[in-house]
Amino acid sequence: MNKTFVLDTNVLLHNAECIESFTDNTVVLPMAVMEELDSFKGHNDELGRNARQVIRRIDALRAKGNLRDGVPLNKGGKLQILTRSTTTDDSGLENEIADNRILRVAFDLHKKGEVVIFVSKDINARLKADALGLQAVDFEKQKINFDELYTGFTEVLVPGSLIDELLQEKILEGQEIGDFPNEFVRLTDKSNENYSILAQVSGPGTLKALPSKHERVWSIQARNKEQRMALELLLDPEIMIVTLVGRAGTGKTLLAMAAGLQMVLRKKQYDQMLVSRPIIPLGKDIGFLPGDKDEKLSHWMQPIFDNLSYLLRDDAVSNPEKPKKRDRDAPQNRIDKLLRENTIVLEALTYIRGRSIAGQYVVIDEAQNLTPHEIKTIVSRAGEGTKMVLTGDPYQIDNPYLDSSSNGLTYAAERLKDQSIHGHITLVNSERSILAAIAADML
Repeated sequence: MNKTFVLDTNVLLHNAECIESFTDNTVVLPMAVMEELDSFKGHNDELGRNARQVIRRIDALRAKGNLRDGVPLNKGGKLQILTRSTTTDDSGLENEIADNRILRVAFDLHKKGEVVIFVSKDINARLKADALGLQAVDFEKQKINFDELYTGFTEVLVPGSLIDELLQEKILEGQEIGDFPNEFVRLTDKSNENYSILAQVSGPGTLKALPSKHERVWSIQARNKEQRMALELLLDPEIMIVTLVGRAGTGKTLLAMAAGLQMVLRKKQYDQMLVSRPIIPLGKDIGFLPGDKDEKLSHWMQPIFDNLSYLLRDDAVSNPEKPKKRDRDAPQNRIDKLLRENTIVLEALTYIRGRSIAGQYVVIDEAQNLTPHEIKTIVSRAGEGTKMVLTGDPYQIDNPYLDSSSNGLTYAAERLKDQSIHGHITLVNSERSILAAIAADML
């Protein structure tokens, strides 16, 4: 049975190619959607770019016929643009609100006997549609099941002799243990649960034993097995993209920054460390910020400065030749020096599009606030010799149209798990402080 999918504006802004995702069915865009796209098309951000792309795509379809009657889509089905309800409106929705005008078109088609499905990223709009008796769904094409998200770690019971052999040889081949490249495995003796070893899938059928304790990275030491595994991924130049997922305080950003300092300043494996994060305020936006780009950006990058200050807090750590002493201004002075020398570069995501980033260690913090398309845009900027690290907490999303299953971070972690150049770990334990751990668990 042919279905009619009525799309909300936010679906088009989320994925500019979504109109081709409903094969052999009818896609309807109410005129209110076109009006909202028009209001977004001048924006110099991802929403504006998506709006312009959708408008250009619809304009190209005009050559195939009349948009009101419907024009064929490349993958089957047709696209229609409808102006307003043509029957007596008894929906009870006020016409002044754009969302209501969109819903009234869907309601009118439903009354005519069509099988109507309203598609929106807006939960409240879906609730309204449900109250009108319409079937309402989220756009599912780029969603994953967060409850089944790949964690990067598994536990396996094995004979004790296998553990003995791995401890002695360090690397074993011909082992069908682990499902994905770079996955971590804890092997536990079937007959003695206290006898175990951490290993990593280092190739098809190959297990590599991890040392019992990892060396200090810059100025920190892993505090749990997940952090230990995360550092393995972060310090391996053969792994070109790392995704770190975890609640607040689990050390995602700190580990990424520490590994970056280690690989840029000490090992000289990358030319510089580029750090960025989406600019989405928590609570009400404070509005205009004075200063040039760097001064404006510094306010949004304060969490990055906090981590750098912590890592550079001790003179003896970054420069062993100096005597140990506590200098309150020393970390900030070193940060300023690293910024002046472009060893560390803070960049707004707005300026990443169109770039080719080669030979750099790139950290994208708070990546859970980015769409899958935005993550694709960022990662596709990577040139030769660049490593990408995506960190974030899917439980704390400030983007109103994303959730734990549809954000770019979890989407990337799940979609890339079969790739040999990707590594992922889900961090579990909060190590920031006792208070932070209690807040993450109880609030």
